Amino acid sequence: MGLVVNLVVIETATPACAVALATAEGEFDYVGGESRHTETLVPELETLLARAGIGAQDLDRVVVDRGPGLFTGLRVGLATAIGLSLATGAGLVGVTSLELLAYGARTKGVRGRVVSCVDGRRGEVFVQSFDVGDDVRALDEPAVLHSSALSSYAERGLPVTLTGDGVVRYAEVVKGLEGAEVFTQLVPPALEGLALGRRRDTSEVVTPLYLRDADAVANFTTRDAPR
Repeated sequence: MGLVVNLVVIETATPACAVALATAEGEFDYVGGESRHTETLVPELETLLARAGIGAQDLDRVVVDRGPGLFTGLRVGLATAIGLSLATGAGLVGVTSLELLAYGARTKGVRGRVVSCVDGRRGEVFVQSFDVGDDVRALDEPAVLHSSALSSYAERGLPVTLTGDGVVRYAEVVKGLEGAEVFTQLVPPALEGLALGRRRDTSEVVTPLYLRDADAVANFTTRDAPR
């Protein structure tokens, strides 16, 4: 594997659109508010490359959040990342929204048990637990749960930090839970994907981590179910 100098990270798991870029000159990032990923992602990526003074053809690696998260946003992010990788010859690496949140908490000084929580809508959340210390270690597999199940992570009073837009969306569930702290992160931090992207193997096939059917499929199934 050659020297990885120029990396871009694409983050579209939540309603926000985020891009991060690392070059020999430093790191650059963009985080938008709630936006349409289709209209926002590529122009902001182009702007970031221009700020850094490089072109897409100079990229060594493309890192993409493969989920879990909002179905449409993930499809836009993955399609853009795959297309960029194929067009430039840059290596392609996948990370998850849940690990980005855990690493983001670690960078800001959070230690101990961390539960990453992405709003899945429909009253559901995508969650995963991590042990955060010198590094970040997953304690379980990503899962989709009803929002009320967030309270189970604070059972027995064991210290835990909850983070992600799912915690903000369902704040009433975790409010006042013994031993539970909230570290606010509305968007999985794309900057964290830079370090992860450098050390991940580009030989692995990047596939979306959906955890459930898209809303359109669920609605169609519900509509046609026997009554």
